[in-house]
Amino acid sequence: MLDLNNKSVLITGGTGSFGKMFTKLIISKCPQVKRLVIFSRDEQKHFQMAQEFPEKDFPQIRYFIGDVRDSLRLERAFEGIDVVIHAAAMKHVHLAEYNPMECVKTNINGAENVINAALKTGVKNVVALSTDKAAAPVNLYGATKLASDKLFIAANNIKGSRDVKFSVVRYGNVMGSNGSVMPFFLKKKKNKDPYLPITDDKMTRFNISLEDGCEMVFYAIDKAWGGEIFVPKIPSYKIPDVATAIAPEMEQKVVGIRPGEKLHEEMITASDSYNTVDLGKYYAILPQKSPYSKYTKEEYKQAFNGSDVPIGFSYDSGNNTEWETIESLRELVKIHVDPNFDI
Repeated sequence: MLDLNNKSVLITGGTGSFGKMFTKLIISKCPQVKRLVIFSRDEQKHFQMAQEFPEKDFPQIRYFIGDVRDSLRLERAFEGIDVVIHAAAMKHVHLAEYNPMECVKTNINGAENVINAALKTGVKNVVALSTDKAAAPVNLYGATKLASDKLFIAANNIKGSRDVKFSVVRYGNVMGSNGSVMPFFLKKKKNKDPYLPITDDKMTRFNISLEDGCEMVFYAIDKAWGGEIFVPKIPSYKIPDVATAIAPEMEQKVVGIRPGEKLHEEMITASDSYNTVDLGKYYAILPQKSPYSKYTKEEYKQAFNGSDVPIGFSYDSGNNTEWETIESLRELVKIHVDPNFDI
């Protein structure tokens, strides 16, 4: 069982939606955590988060201003840290398409800086957050996150004698996170806009709550051997169903897919199927066999009572077997996004 009591933990991008939820959960689960460092470049978000988690009530929390682009600042922040969760990223697809090098600097160079800082400072465990857009990417954001995933996986090959492991968690749209579709539609409804914009009436996405995303990171911290990409088994939804669930009285207008968007998102490609293990609640995409491999797929399956997925298996939001309904989406909106939402 995971125990982070008396451990020091750092979250890059820690003032975001994930960081705040993870902070809430880690304080609840591990009240004796030695130190919880919130690393983020946005001083205003630090200030706002400190109102929710004031240092006088949570003396273990440290608010550390810094950018993952700054390798020296990362090294200073990582001193004495046992576990790093790397959540910092430039995430908006259309902004990345227009500002490509800024996305590269944060998502790829930043990942390299996190890895190097961890190797230099004796960090024991690094879990990086990925995205479904990193599987067979068609946009720059997804391409940078795929590169980031590859860097973290390969970091296990260059650690030498250091006692550290690097793993990745990959999941889909997070309910209620900044910029996501549910709060976007809710705002349109509140503002009494004339219609809800639908990119495509066939578009689907995976759906996960912030809590489940955090629980997956706890799982990776506890169970990872190093080099895995963990993927959750989660339901999909259709974008028009989300619109109907939130505002059935509003017109839905198809506006077209924006640059870099997919009709369906994918988390495991058919090419990944050769290295993917079904763990029950999650899938694990294992690193491809190489002279540097630390374990075999058979050893991993035996240790976790896992099984092979069929060759050619792919996991995308359009071919999913589990779906949210309009009724279930209404309940999820009230639970995870807006408690005042009338269902």
